[in-house]
Amino acid sequence: MVSEDHVFHPHDAVKAAINGSMITGAAGALVSAIQNTLTKRNVNAWGVFTRTGGTIAVFTAMGGTYEFARFASANLRERDDSLNTAVGGFLAGSVLGLRVGTTPAVLGYGALAAVVLGTFDYTGGALTGYNKDPEQDEFERKQFLRKNRRRPIEETVEELGEGRGIYAPGYEERRRERIKATYGIDVPSKA
Repeated sequence: MVSEDHVFHPHDAVKAAINGSMITGAAGALVSAIQNTLTKRNVNAWGVFTRTGGTIAVFTAMGGTYEFARFASANLRERDDSLNTAVGGFLAGSVLGLRVGTTPAVLGYGALAAVVLGTFDYTGGALTGYNKDPEQDEFERKQFLRKNRRRPIEETVEELGEGRGIYAPGYEERRRERIKATYGIDVPSKA
C-alpha cells in the first residue's frame, strides 16, 4: 500500500520509449549479428540487416513498447507499482507474438511476459532476494551473521582434530611433548 504522503511524479513516456528502443535495438543488432554468423551459407556483412534484420526490428519494438506502456500506464493511473510493469510486459510480449502471426501466440507471449515481468517487479526486482533493511550496510550485516554463527574452537577441534590451520590453545606445548616422546628431540619454544 502507498503511504498517504506519497506524491506521484509523472514520467516522460516518450523519452523512456526512445531510450528503451535504442538499448534493445542495440541488443537486437548483436543477436542478429550472431544469427548471421551462425548461418550455413556465407552471407556478406549486410546480412545482419537483410537476412536476420527482423530480429533487430522485434527487439527494438519490444523495448520501446515495454517502456512506453509501463510509463504511460503509471501516468494514467498515477501510481508506481507492479501492474504497470505487467501491462508493459503484456504489450511487449504481444509484439514478440506478432512475429509468429497467430492470435494465440500474441496472447500467450503477452501473458507470459506480463506474468514474468510483473512478478519480478512485485518481488523486489532483484535476483538476489529481498533486501530486508535498505539502511543497513550489507558488509556489516554479513559480519554480524558470521560472528553470530561462529562455533567455539574447542568444538571444531573435537570434530576435526588439530592441524590444517586449526589449532587449539596449548597446541605448541603438546606438539613439543609429542616430538620429545616420539623422537627424543627437544623443540625450543617460539616465545
